[in-house]
Amino acid sequence: MAAISDDGPATGGAAAPDAPREPGGGTRRRDPAHTPTRYFVDHRELLFSVVYNMLGSVADTEDVLQETWLSWSGKNRRAPLADIGNPRAYLVRIAVNHALARRTVVASRREAYIGTWLPDPLVSDAATGLAPDTADHAVRTDAVSMAMLVVLETLTPLERAVFVLHEVFGYPHTEIADMLDRSATAVRQLARRARSHVHARRPRYRAHPRVRREATERFVAAALGGDIGALMEILAPDVTVWIDGGGARPTAGLRPVHGRDKVARMLVGYATRRTEDVDIRYRRVNGDDAAVLFAGDSPYGVMVMDLTPEGDHVRSVYIVTNPDKLAHVRPDELNEPDELDEDGTSPGRPELSQPPEPRGHV
Repeated sequence: MAAISDDGPATGGAAAPDAPREPGGGTRRRDPAHTPTRYFVDHRELLFSVVYNMLGSVADTEDVLQETWLSWSGKNRRAPLADIGNPRAYLVRIAVNHALARRTVVASRREAYIGTWLPDPLVSDAATGLAPDTADHAVRTDAVSMAMLVVLETLTPLERAVFVLHEVFGYPHTEIADMLDRSATAVRQLARRARSHVHARRPRYRAHPRVRREATERFVAAALGGDIGALMEILAPDVTVWIDGGGARPTAGLRPVHGRDKVARMLVGYATRRTEDVDIRYRRVNGDDAAVLFAGDSPYGVMVMDLTPEGDHVRSVYIVTNPDKLAHVRPDELNEPDELDEDGTSPGRPELSQPPEPRGHV
């Protein structure tokens, strides 16, 4: 894969006019709202979302943002900001380049990971949609679902980058081609392969939000209560459970568990052996209804359920208990959610468990 130079031409817009000059030939003082730092801060939320969807790791995303800032600030020390036609597009290009480079490090680390690896959960307040646990309160739950992130792990880095940029954030293929230093034809081929792969593994339709929420609460009550009868009713016959404990939790299985009977027995066994009293809080995790468990003030685990299109059965369960992946989850930042409207959404805000609307190209 050819590397993208941080010093390459900016994309996504015509060149900006020369800096305004004062009468007599002097250059007018730069507007504080248009400094390199201000541009980076204003677009940090977008950059975090793009990179997180490419990597699935909060820590790696933060590292990439740091590298993006260093490249961006270095560029602006060498050349005037006015030479960059579209700073937002240029920032995204730098971030995507660094994220692709980071994939090599991430892949090597995961080869040595103990047990199942799952993406870091992004826990958000159901009432506001904000994820106050990361990125200085700037990150919203515009990441794709946990189940979708697991599917995206099966794509190549370039396929994943194209899918995220086009399908999630609405960038046109021609603009993605500039970011990746590829032809538009090659990018369209990558997009077709990625889309075909994802659609073969993910349903195109989802149950009503309220149905999903009720099914989630039913499953959590049955799983934590050790009710095998209720579990057999709510679990799909081909259900699979993934548990990411990172080797730190002795109860975390090293491999996924498949099948309704095995999953029900495993969950009942965990409920029977559990000694800690846990506090259950229903929250949004990567946009989906989920349960966040606390033992006192410490996060104990996050449970995300993926339901059948009808919403009547649980077909996948993603459980994250790795303390390193829960370090950014704090109970004092998770307020009780507002009452939901009849359509299953919080008043005055969009339904977060649906895929985000494309943002449009920059």
